[in-house]
Amino acid sequence: MRKNLALLYRPACFEDFVGQEHLLGSDAPLRKLIETDALPHAFFWGPPGTGKTTLARLIAQKSGRPFYELNATTLKIDEIRKIFKTHAGSLQKPLLFIDEVHRLSKNQQEVLLPYMENDEGLVIGASTENPYFSLTPAMRSRALLFAFKPLARDDLRTVLKRVIQKEKIALKEEAEAYLLDSSGGDLRAMLNLLEAGAAVENPVGVETLRALRPEAMREGSASSDSHYNLASALIKSMRGSDVDAALYWLARLIAGGEPPEFIARRMVIFASEDVGNANPGALSLAVDTMTAVSRIGYPEARIILAQCCIYLASCPKSNAAYTAINRALKAVKEGELQAVPKHLRSPDHPGYLYPHDFGGWVAQSYLQKPLRFYESRKIAYEKRLAEWLEKIKGGDNEG
Repeated sequence: MRKNLALLYRPACFEDFVGQEHLLGSDAPLRKLIETDALPHAFFWGPPGTGKTTLARLIAQKSGRPFYELNATTLKIDEIRKIFKTHAGSLQKPLLFIDEVHRLSKNQQEVLLPYMENDEGLVIGASTENPYFSLTPAMRSRALLFAFKPLARDDLRTVLKRVIQKEKIALKEEAEAYLLDSSGGDLRAMLNLLEAGAAVENPVGVETLRALRPEAMREGSASSDSHYNLASALIKSMRGSDVDAALYWLARLIAGGEPPEFIARRMVIFASEDVGNANPGALSLAVDTMTAVSRIGYPEARIILAQCCIYLASCPKSNAAYTAINRALKAVKEGELQAVPKHLRSPDHPGYLYPHDFGGWVAQSYLQKPLRFYESRKIAYEKRLAEWLEKIKGGDNEG
């Protein structure tokens, strides 16, 4: 009979909670908010099996609030109203934990808003997707967002050793490494695989584990290489215009089960950061790739990713846009704060010269004092842009 180790060994107190040191370390702000019962409405987001639901339960336990665990996929508006009505006027306000919070409809969010605004209860949501893109601005305005990270290998090992000792499960050579490395920082996934393996044999061997989980989860590799290292190798190979190396690292990510959306997002960033205006079409192709793989998935997504990878690796490269915006932000952060010149303010000032009335360009100042951030690499299409600026400005491209 299945024990469900993931549920059986769910932390019952903060001392047993592993990982998320950036959120729950002794000096972390979230930890202090929880300890002082001052936590406002909050949304937890991150990969599965990283402790989002567990933390919500621990918060409810510590605060002593009536706890309601709900799921956005089945949540009804009447259920929300009934909970708050039940506790109306009571001293102890309820804690509503809503899993899959990114699936809340706009109507459901609007119903929650007045209860959140009037502090009639504490709302905590959890999602594997960033709520910034799924929740309305009004919801986000009333809550804090906390990002959970995949559990580190040492965190997983801490729990694994505790479980196998208590459950009297033995692991053959390489089995422990496979459990840790193939789980992608997902504690639930690791314990589920361990339990399945132990049901087949004890001691548990790596061959059995590989048969039960042929591919690694999320990390992109069934070895100690993380998806961050593999993704870095892919990016650097494309940056170096080595098509075959880029394809190899892409294949490693795909073979390891890395989500195609993650790979595509990296390619979109690369298209702007490393190709830039040397080939503006690269960004369009990368964005199209991201859209396509999110709708198609594996195995066909590998072809789309490969096409984009080859194109980006073959493109002329320029990081001029990347370095320019970094310089501009650095100047602003260091105190370069200029007032907007009168002729540029809204509504249009009589002193503003409308460039289209002058053939597309007219000499006028756009800053109180000149600044220079952008330096064209004059590579491929970027060279054409630089030549055009020089041409219309008579050789002076500072503007």
